[in-house]
Amino acid sequence: MKRIAIFASGSGTNAENIIRYFQEQNTASVVQILTNNPHAKVLERAKNHKISGLSFNRTALYRSDDVLHLLQSAQIDLIVLAGFLWKFPKHILAAFPNKVVNIHPALLPKYGGKGMYGKHVHTAVIANKEKESGITIHFVNENYDEGAIIFQAKTNVIENDTPETLAEKIHQLEYKHFPEVIAQVLTNS
Repeated sequence: MKRIAIFASGSGTNAENIIRYFQEQNTASVVQILTNNPHAKVLERAKNHKISGLSFNRTALYRSDDVLHLLQSAQIDLIVLAGFLWKFPKHILAAFPNKVVNIHPALLPKYGGKGMYGKHVHTAVIANKEKESGITIHFVNENYDEGAIIFQAKTNVIENDTPETLAEKIHQLEYKHFPEVIAQVLTNS
């Protein structure tokens, strides 16, 4: 069975959705939840599902091999970034080539890059009067939101959408597609 580690910075709704999906599929399992935020609700979700959940600081991620060694010792097959807000370190990318995927709440290459996450993305999409938005699932490289695109799904942006209503549409696309695309990536790896 394939082994997944999820990195998240916040509430972990996507992480929990992925956990449940693979519990039902029985083809892979989430074995590790990692976060840069010791108060993130994702840790509570990990505990509820009896999955190891750990927080780390910048030193552990960027200046040491602590996180890398944890991933290697857990024999991780795929790393999933689900609302992880820090730039992913080069030394872990090098150890897991084409084994790190991210979801972004816009149709890349538009509205990507540093600082473009969550409400910031949705506010920019609406301010620019875009007619559609969506999600992009992509491989992670050394630059924010520039890795090879694996999958995109779209939704219409209507005149009376707010950042909150657009966020809800985007969440629905994430919940539907992210676990399925992860499963496809695991099958093809």
